[in-house]
Amino acid sequence: MKNQHPFLDSQVELVISGRSGIRGKLIDFGPDILVLYNGNQFFYIPLIHLQQMRIVYDDEQNYGTPELPFEPYNDSISFRKILLNSKGMFSEIYITGNQSIHGYVTAVMNDFFVFYSPIYHSVMISMRHLKYLVPYNANVTPYSLSSEQFPLKPTPLTLARTFDQQLRKHMGQFVVLDLGENPRKTGVLKNVDLNLLEIADASGSSVFIHFDHVKTIHLP
Repeated sequence: MKNQHPFLDSQVELVISGRSGIRGKLIDFGPDILVLYNGNQFFYIPLIHLQQMRIVYDDEQNYGTPELPFEPYNDSISFRKILLNSKGMFSEIYITGNQSIHGYVTAVMNDFFVFYSPIYHSVMISMRHLKYLVPYNANVTPYSLSSEQFPLKPTPLTLARTFDQQLRKHMGQFVVLDLGENPRKTGVLKNVDLNLLEIADASGSSVFIHFDHVKTIHLP
């Protein structure tokens, strides 16, 4: 049974972590995620990142009643269910910084998922840091790449059940954290202990980063 919200089917404006001024029609609301339709795209937004939501009025905007890409209207939704249903579907996700990344979900574990991108390849992403997911139409491919250029079955990874365990699997390897937005978050992962990661940066100096602030990890 769909969860109800007083703003359901209304035009709203959202402020989420890192982004503001996202407008559209609130078309679905679950215990840990909401769905916004802006007339062209669906935004699946985990509630943990919702900072503000308010009604807006725009008589010139008619959003209609679009067909949802994943779930029937009467089905309840959840963050995990959306991630599972989006596997293999070209999508845009926003994690951090001033850019989104494009690709598709390949695996969903306990508290992280794997997103395959033409630019970053396999990125392991903490679920708590996903700000939104926007699925594309089924006939759209990233950057108009062919299946040979961007395979739907990337090289399989050996995955752990949790993000913490996955980070430990990469000790001793050269890693990029948080999509490389900070050069000090790129280097050799030396150790993971007491919720702190030790990274050897380009100069060989140790940089310590708290586990809770690690959004993504990938191998260049």
